[in-house]
Amino acid sequence: MEGLALAPVVFGGLLVSLWTWKCFMMVVFQNKIIYMPGLPPNSRWEKINDYRDRLAGISWREERVRAADGTDLALCVTDLELGSERGSSLSDAAFYILYFQGNASSIPPRLPDLSSTLSMLKREMAAEKRNVRCTMVCLSYRGYWTSRGRPSEKGFRLDSAAAMGWISRTHQEASHGALQSPAEVILWGQSIGSGVATNLAADSPMPDNLRLNSLVLETPFTSVRAMLEVLYPQKWLPYKYLWPFLRNHLDSWKNFELIANAHSAKASVPEVMIVQAAKDELVPAELSQKLYDRCVELQVPVRRISVDGAFHNDTMFRAEGRKAVSRFLAQKIRETRGWVRATKRSPGADSLRTT
Repeated sequence: MEGLALAPVVFGGLLVSLWTWKCFMMVVFQNKIIYMPGLPPNSRWEKINDYRDRLAGISWREERVRAADGTDLALCVTDLELGSERGSSLSDAAFYILYFQGNASSIPPRLPDLSSTLSMLKREMAAEKRNVRCTMVCLSYRGYWTSRGRPSEKGFRLDSAAAMGWISRTHQEASHGALQSPAEVILWGQSIGSGVATNLAADSPMPDNLRLNSLVLETPFTSVRAMLEVLYPQKWLPYKYLWPFLRNHLDSWKNFELIANAHSAKASVPEVMIVQAAKDELVPAELSQKLYDRCVELQVPVRRISVDGAFHNDTMFRAEGRKAVSRFLAQKIRETRGWVRATKRSPGADSLRTT
């Protein structure tokens, strides 16, 4: 009888021990669980030239930069001349786009869709009587593609700051040291890259020769904690209760308040464009809605589009998504140069849906 009574205690204790061990492992190895730089298996060996026939005439090159802790990072860079007077010896303005990729894979497979978007931007700007130098910089985080190191949010903060520093130095060299008004920078993040973008906008002061113009957040989520609740909604699963032990937050919800406060005394607040996938199988629409509502609450200019038929990773694969982003970029360039009158936009007034 004693043996029969003892069996449930032993098995119950074993079950609790296994659950505790699994939770402990999830906390300790959360960086390896969250970030997937090794997927697909060939992601570290892909080259820009592997996709050269699909780049819509856009020429990309690889550059290297070191983060503050010495980690060697890879950048994919392209330079464009926009406007009908491109090719002239002097540019009227300089514009930079800093891109942060989503989880898994590497930069080269993303270049065809990014190139198509830039090609649309060139067509949008073709009739403008100006010559604008536009440079797009795609950051490969530590541990991804040919970058060294191991991925973590703390490391990503250093990586994004290093990429911004590279842009600052490049702009200084291109202007030959002449005193000019700061160049405009747009931060574009996809999925986890949206969190990296808002981290950079919230935490890192911009170099003196650069000004944050706006943010494009493609299929963003509010925070890693929110995604834990989405992925593990069952009350009997312990994973969503482990958020106090998170070392990775990517908290765009919190960052929006920091961005609004940092720009409250300035002439303008960076506008946020949220690109939502209508059939997103990973991030529910309610998280994009929360980010949109948060911007409205903080009086941060915001617009949102929903790309019909798009899943989480293919908003830029669809022409509607590329067209919406290219038009947004063209508008920001025109407004910056005063080519069109920039009217004061009430937060939330530009929400739309692409079809």
